Amino acid sequence: MKRFLAVFAAAALVPAQNVRPTLGEVVRLDARMNDLIDRDAKIEVLASGFEWAEGPVWVRDGGYLLFSDIPRNSIMKWTETEGVTLYLKPSGFTGRVDYGREPGSNGLTLDHQGRLVACEHGDRRVSRLEKDGGKRTLADNYLGKRFNSPNDLVYKSNGDLYFTDPPYGLPKNSDDPRRELEFYGVYRLSADGKLTLLIKDLSRPNGIAFSPDEKTLYIANSDPERAVWMKYPVLPDGTVGPGQVLYDATDAFKQGLPGLPDGMKIDANGNLFAGGPGGINVITPDGKLLGRIDTKQRTANCAWGGDGSVLYMAADHYLCRIRTKTRAAATP
Repeated sequence: MKRFLAVFAAAALVPAQNVRPTLGEVVRLDARMNDLIDRDAKIEVLASGFEWAEGPVWVRDGGYLLFSDIPRNSIMKWTETEGVTLYLKPSGFTGRVDYGREPGSNGLTLDHQGRLVACEHGDRRVSRLEKDGGKRTLADNYLGKRFNSPNDLVYKSNGDLYFTDPPYGLPKNSDDPRRELEFYGVYRLSADGKLTLLIKDLSRPNGIAFSPDEKTLYIANSDPERAVWMKYPVLPDGTVGPGQVLYDATDAFKQGLPGLPDGMKIDANGNLFAGGPGGINVITPDGKLLGRIDTKQRTANCAWGGDGSVLYMAADHYLCRIRTKTRAAATP
């Protein structure tokens, strides 16, 4: 309990309003980066003291941010006026035994009714928090075999849910004896409840997002030996065609930039804002790296919030944000 309360003590060191501490820098590799982020923009620290922050999502009705602290098996809430408070614990593991270093929830999103949907590591499922406070399991197995540890997720405008399932939440990772599937999949859970395996040949599928027109599905592969962002054409039936590498960051990782391809969000022009080596990588739809929002930390994931132009970032034990000149992609 004392360790858990430390997050609040650390977060209290960051002012809830007014002048905030900053970290890192914006690295500009292409002039187009200036059209997305002002030259004077700073990376503001909103709170710190988390063990591994992940999966942020902005809740428009209420104007607050939710995010996972995976090792602490918790979902945290941040508001401009109150700072950080505990929202939900346990968030990803409800068992009675120790379940390794990352038992909690990971990626979070909202469904079309505003309900919180989470990837749960320890309970190895995708769940939905109901309006009455109860939970419902949306999916926890493929053909009777339990998922590894659902990681990240995204809704299509028709209500279909797409998610990834690498081994990171298993206590012994890929060597865990509890592992039941021989691959790490990407799945679609259709609005009518049908589960379909879409991709099974990625070594570490992680972050997931759609292009603004939903014709392309992006998947981050967080493998040190193949640190890439993939793109897949979305077919009329909701499945995907053969994938292609959008951007390869393997060399950047091996040269010492912290982090691997992870969670991502898309702006209105189709640019990827993607956690990976060197912070949030800003990549065009045709695979050009424009620059990085370099937090100097392993940066797991991000979310658009506020009026849609503020990018919130989960960067290791920090929660931070930067104001941009672009906006979140609108849902078709």
